[in-house]
Amino acid sequence: MADSWCLGSQFWAKNPHVKNYRAEYGILLDMVGAKNAAFFKESMSMRHAAPFVEKVWNAARNLGYGKYFINAPGSAITDDHIYVSGGRGIPCIDIINYDPNTDTGFAPYWHTLNDSMPVIDRETLEAVGQTLLEVIFND
Repeated sequence: MADSWCLGSQFWAKNPHVKNYRAEYGILLDMVGAKNAAFFKESMSMRHAAPFVEKVWNAARNLGYGKYFINAPGSAITDDHIYVSGGRGIPCIDIINYDPNTDTGFAPYWHTLNDSMPVIDRETLEAVGQTLLEVIFND
């Protein structure tokens, strides 16, 4: 599983900040602030932490944020949650803006100098923030 991606999470999974650290679950937020973001149910999250994916997506739908949290499968994304789930044994989900209509799966500004503050949208951040507050405080 070791590769050149997600080096911080790989290190943390092997060297947690507290010996024998455990958590019920984890939530990775990746590219969650863009206007009209679409968060599909990332497939590795569904494989390793499906109940937590459903918990978050249900909360979003109940709060009226279903246009962001799409009730459909997404692709497998190599991201930090893989190493938290696999290396630490903590079920972890990835909430990531995904566009199945692009070659990369991501917006055209991804990994460019155009990936900057003008891309950020208050309504999207509100949807994500309020959804996670609902999940965390009602868990």
